Amino acid sequence: QYLAVDIMAIREIRAWSPTTLLPRVPAHVRGVVNLRGTVLPVVDLSSRLGWGLAEPTQRHVIIVVRIADQLQGLIVDGVNDIVSIDSEALQPPPVLGDGATSFLEGLISVDDRMVMVLSLEALALDQEIVIPQQSEAA
Repeated sequence: QYLAVDIMAIREIRAWSPTTLLPRVPAHVRGVVNLRGTVLPVVDLSSRLGWGLAEPTQRHVIIVVRIADQLQGLIVDGVNDIVSIDSEALQPPPVLGDGATSFLEGLISVDDRMVMVLSLEALALDQEIVIPQQSEAA
């Protein structure tokens, strides 16, 4: 699968490094890494898109992106290219029901490949962290 994100949201591309697991987070949140003293949450993009958990290897990379006011890392198989696209060539995603394409801004053909342009804001929405309720002391 070929995916694209707005280059203005990308802060850096890092080599894969193991994450520190966090308790009670969604399965697509693979943990956190230390980014020069900052705790960076790392999201498994494959899992977030419903394609199953990735098994990261040394060939995988973490793309550090800014979504709203937070930096997040996205685990991806690799980075292929930087391309300029004409926004008028961006096609809206098909309506398939059940929010199947809710993470997409649109689709575009690049060198005879269909590329899905991701909406980073939509990826960040509804990421819930469960906070356990404390029982009251008697």
